[in-house]
Amino acid sequence: MLARDGANGDCGPLALARDKLVDGSGEPFFVLNSDVVSEYPFAELIAFHKSHGGEATIMVTKVDEPSKYGVVVMEEETGRVKRFVEKPKIFVGNKINAGIYLLNPCVLDRIELKPTSIEKEIFPKIASDQGLYAMVLPGFWMDIGQPRDYITGLRLYLDSLRKNSPSKLSKGTHVLGNVLVHESAIIGYGCLIGPDVAIGPGCVIEPGVRLSRCSIMKGVKIKKHACISNSIIGWHSTVGQWARIDNMTILGEDVHVGDEVYTNGGVVLPHKEIKSNILKPEIVM
Repeated sequence: MLARDGANGDCGPLALARDKLVDGSGEPFFVLNSDVVSEYPFAELIAFHKSHGGEATIMVTKVDEPSKYGVVVMEEETGRVKRFVEKPKIFVGNKINAGIYLLNPCVLDRIELKPTSIEKEIFPKIASDQGLYAMVLPGFWMDIGQPRDYITGLRLYLDSLRKNSPSKLSKGTHVLGNVLVHESAIIGYGCLIGPDVAIGPGCVIEPGVRLSRCSIMKGVKIKKHACISNSIIGWHSTVGQWARIDNMTILGEDVHVGDEVYTNGGVVLPHKEIKSNILKPEIVM
């Protein structure tokens, strides 16, 4: 995997990965934005891409307020993209780029090793050559680049599991609503988990803990009778007994919250120890 280099724009990793993406077969490859969550109809996308014969296919999603986004203007029958309109003041459509692409290898020939945006420079050029097509994404979509949106995206993802793969969700008297628990996690007696909770591998949730609308990352330990809601607990962190974590608190990796401590929002950077209450949202460095 190649990380995006801001100096080269979002096309930089693609140009650097040419040897890995092009194997001589001419087969297309996927490009996915890492800060979105959605349903991923890969088989349908491949079939649509092969049917139109263009250079590239992007997935688009419908939004209620298109004036906040860059809108994709496309032919409804064929899916061919005509143009992009950034934050239109008048209605030109309600479909936006969903950050899921299927590209032919020839798209790489359009990318130079200089700061380049695939969305603002490469795709408009392909569209002007009538080689860019769009497929409307079925189901949910969410940009999860911000913590609050991440929690919303988690809810949408768990709702999708409930509809499509309910067996993956946890069951039991301790579960309320949609909850996803890794098989290696340990849940103590008398806990109440949910709704909209994800618990990662190797976590230990001690007896009497209350969790709702939160994401608990790998290796976290939540001690007895702690309460966590609307928050994200980073990898290998510890939350003390009777502690309360609330109001979009974000704990970085290896953060230790003391017993009976209350955090009312904010961000705690990795490897910190919180011994006293955080009464209003702040950044703990």
